[in-house]
Amino acid sequence: MTTDSLPARAEPRPGDVQKSTGRSRRRPTLRIRAGRQHHAGPLAYVLLAIAALTSLFPLYWTMVAASTDNTRVTQTPPPLLPGPNLFENLARAWDEAAMGKAMINSLIVAGCIALATVLFATLAGFAFAKLRFKARNVLLMLVIGTMMVPPQLSVVPLFMMMSDLGWGQKLPAVIFPTLVSAVGVFFMRQYLAEALPDELVEAGRVDGAHSLRIFWSIVLPIARPAMSVLFMITFVHAWNDFFWPFIALDMSNPTVPVALTQLSAGYIRDQSLIMAGALLGTLPLLAMFVVFGRQIVGGIMQGAVKG
Repeated sequence: MTTDSLPARAEPRPGDVQKSTGRSRRRPTLRIRAGRQHHAGPLAYVLLAIAALTSLFPLYWTMVAASTDNTRVTQTPPPLLPGPNLFENLARAWDEAAMGKAMINSLIVAGCIALATVLFATLAGFAFAKLRFKARNVLLMLVIGTMMVPPQLSVVPLFMMMSDLGWGQKLPAVIFPTLVSAVGVFFMRQYLAEALPDELVEAGRVDGAHSLRIFWSIVLPIARPAMSVLFMITFVHAWNDFFWPFIALDMSNPTVPVALTQLSAGYIRDQSLIMAGALLGTLPLLAMFVVFGRQIVGGIMQGAVKG
């Protein structure tokens, strides 16, 4: 075969060269625009600053009221700047309310409740989200239905049960009735239903892993962001809980909210002393959020990106 019999290649026209080069030049521009980060405007920063100041104002007012005397707190207009009696009022509140023992009790109660709630709620959420068994939806509806029952209805039988167990005026009477919550089960179920692919569970089954092995090796790493959020919410709720600990415990073995009632006893209430006690009870929560807040927010963002 000679070269004369081969079809001649079409010569590229100048317009085609310009079009092809134009496409190649526009592609980087499109990529840059697609990856460009959007920055908030001044109005967004102003609104965020107003929201932050509004949220922090109750804490600032607590500190201001705790640093003055009772006469100055009740004046009109109230003080807006801290006074000189902060450490004196904190020391009085610490001694009169036995805040040392109360904080240890609250740390034990809130820590046990938060850890148990995270563990049991994650187990139940995994079962309701990914396991197939009879009456699964019925059981889930029953769990959600318990959220509609007022907790005041169970106070009398629960108190009688704790007395029969010999836990009257003891910390187990506060810990064991709240080891798991329906809100936590529903929260973890919704999260795992979206974040945990069915293919991972089936792959674990194919490899011969049982349900607990799948839960330990697959579910826990994926559920870590939601578990951290649930732990934080449950810990704060258990730390601030007043109703049931006030009934189940006495002043010799109180939690922080129960101990603060001693500061309001008497005919004339010292508002600055009460605020000092409230500030002492809030400081551990603030310290925990400062230490673990970045990890919790980072876990939430990581889970959102993976989802």
